[in-house]
Amino acid sequence: MIELLKKGNKSSGIAALGNTVLAIAKGIAAAVSGSGAMFATTLHSAADALNQAFVFFGSALSEKKPTKRFPAGFGRVVNLFVLVAVIVVSIMAYETILKGWKLIQDPQSSTNLLLNISIMILAILVDGFILIKAMKEIVHETRSEAKGLGIVKESFKNVGLAAPPTRLVFYEDLIATSGASLALISIVLADLTGAYILDGIGTLLIGILLVVVAFKLGIENTRGLIGVAAPKVVEDRIANTILSDQDVVDIKELRILQEGRRYHVESYIELKEGFTLADADDIKYRVRDKLLEDTDIGDVTMGILETDHVKTWPKEAEIEVNGREDKTETTR
Repeated sequence: MIELLKKGNKSSGIAALGNTVLAIAKGIAAAVSGSGAMFATTLHSAADALNQAFVFFGSALSEKKPTKRFPAGFGRVVNLFVLVAVIVVSIMAYETILKGWKLIQDPQSSTNLLLNISIMILAILVDGFILIKAMKEIVHETRSEAKGLGIVKESFKNVGLAAPPTRLVFYEDLIATSGASLALISIVLADLTGAYILDGIGTLLIGILLVVVAFKLGIENTRGLIGVAAPKVVEDRIANTILSDQDVVDIKELRILQEGRRYHVESYIELKEGFTLADADDIKYRVRDKLLEDTDIGDVTMGILETDHVKTWPKEAEIEVNGREDKTETTR
């Protein structure tokens, strides 16, 4: 079990610990000051801590090896855990919106401004650290080349290609950092202007942000639970690996299904003419083993065919060739 936990998503594990500390600190500050925005961010941090701990265990379980009863493995288990986490986020969003609406209708002053500001600054620093960690994890998982501020751009660009737990941490802590900043502004402005309704508005906006996160994560992980095709960039990478073998001339069929954070590859490849069955088998296993060197690929099922001299891959090339042929026929 310990070995399995070591394989869990690191970003979600770190985020769970960080948000547990924040939830305790914010809870104390909310109880002392009576701030609605502080209460909202307390719920948010508590929900994040619970979700990310839950998803960490889910990501570890998804690494369990296939069994006779479950020959396809446990890759999609992590999507199920994330969906449960989405339900928790939705409940917290409802409670936060409800609290914000009540504060708008009946604004209340808060005490201990210095305490509230200190906690919010701590939240921004901790959530910001976790967010940066998630961004680096996205860059690592998607094999992007970025350093410095380039990590921010690449993480937003490629977040859809990251593992489900990493996406959860990224979105939740993006909202957490934004929400803490919003809460800080609301608390300061409410105290300076006496317009305590701003506390309620800030709380309401944090709740709405939670709804957005819940909706986006829910859609993405439902697709993953059903079974979704690999993104084109992954498909191209796998196809290039197959075609890089000197004895492979074409790919007849290629089907790549995402299983949690791993990919299941099914393919028929075309070989040069003249190979014996034994030689063809050797080539097939050689290509399969080369694909399995990719840590993102969980398993490979592959069939072999002798070339039919009709180019099938890449797909774009086929479309362009067909387009030129149609144009030629029309000209004639």
